[in-house]
Amino acid sequence: MGCRNSKISPANTIVLGVVQIMIGVYHVLMWYFLLLLYMGQIKGVFGIYEPLTYKMGTSLWGLAFVISGAFTIKAAKYRSRYMLFCTMSLNILCIVITIVAASLTIVELAHFRSVSYRNYGQAKLGREVSRILLCSYPLEFGIALTYSISGCAYLAGKEEESFESVTEVVEAPETEDMSNFHNS
Repeated sequence: MGCRNSKISPANTIVLGVVQIMIGVYHVLMWYFLLLLYMGQIKGVFGIYEPLTYKMGTSLWGLAFVISGAFTIKAAKYRSRYMLFCTMSLNILCIVITIVAASLTIVELAHFRSVSYRNYGQAKLGREVSRILLCSYPLEFGIALTYSISGCAYLAGKEEESFESVTEVVEAPETEDMSNFHNS
């Protein structure tokens, strides 16, 4: 496997988990800010501004980042095969979420319907929040990918060790039995 040499220390893994939690909390707070911002709109001539990412709650998907970060910290402290597998699965889910959320944000920023003059300031501020969130998706993507590669390396190393130990256990008694057989 290509990921065998990519191992990081438990302390660095904890830092990745903490940063993941911070990003997730930031996304949830930004979603709350957008909720307050868009709920305060006044229905104007052109309607109200409801972007795609707001309707789908993509910033609220930051809860997945928080959960994944918590599992990453727990997996750094208690390295079991099951815990690593769960944490890798959550980080892979975070990778998918960041790709989908970034794609939806790009689509939202590319298409801007004009809104009434009363809601223009709120729409403009909401778009700026979306731009800021768009900048944080590559960071979350990088953290989730780094941990996934590291977890892959750790699991591959453990798998290799378990295969070697089974082979050694099976071969060791066999050679003793064969030498006893030839001596008789």
